[in-house]
Formats: sequence, C-alpha cells, structure tokens
Amino acid sequence: MSMTDLLHAEDIKKAVGAFTAVDSFDHKKFFQMVGLKKKSPDDVKKVFHILDKDKSGFIEEEELGFILKRFSPDARDLSEKETKTLMAAGDKDGDGKIGADEFSTLVAES
Repeated sequence: MSMTDLLHAEDIKKAVGAFTAVDSFDHKKFFQMVGLKKKSPDDVKKVFHILDKDKSGFIEEEELGFILKRFSPDARDLSEKETKTLMAAGDKDGDGKIGADEFSTLVAES
C-alpha cells in the first residue's frame, strides 16, 4: 500500500510544497493539508504503518526526520529542530518513539 492509496496525490503535493523552507514544518497544518485529519482511525493507522519504515511498530526519531519523504520521495528531510519538535509533540509516554496510538492522537490533535 502506498500513501496515494490513502491520500490524494494533489493534497500531498500541496502539503509537502508548503513546507519546503527549512524549519517551516508545522505538523498540525501538514496533517490537515494532506487530508489525514479527515481520515478514519483505520486509515490513520495505515498511514502510520507506511511511515514506520522498519516495521518496528514505532516511528523512531531517525524515521521521523524522513517523514516528508514517505509522503513524497523528492521532499526534503526535516531539520534536527523540526524532528525534535515533532517527536516531543507525538511521544506522549516519553520513550523516545511514537507508537500507532500516539500517532493517532497526534493527528487527532491537529
């Protein structure tokens, strides 16, 4: 399954394009623009599994840095600051990674 099976390619393009400048990434705006906020809990979990590249059941900080690339291969990497901000927003239990439920909460709070 790919991201475009779940989200509209045009929405992905617009959302990724809105945050091309370094340190401009805003996960709340991004999740809204990409259409994730309107998706069912099942679809949000499917997106989580696409973002969890190593299939560990968690999105670790390293994977988080490449989050935009998982939506669009030619997108930029997040800066260290953006990655840490996103991790802090999503990692509710403080274990240094984001689980599926934490990701669903992160999207719901957007």
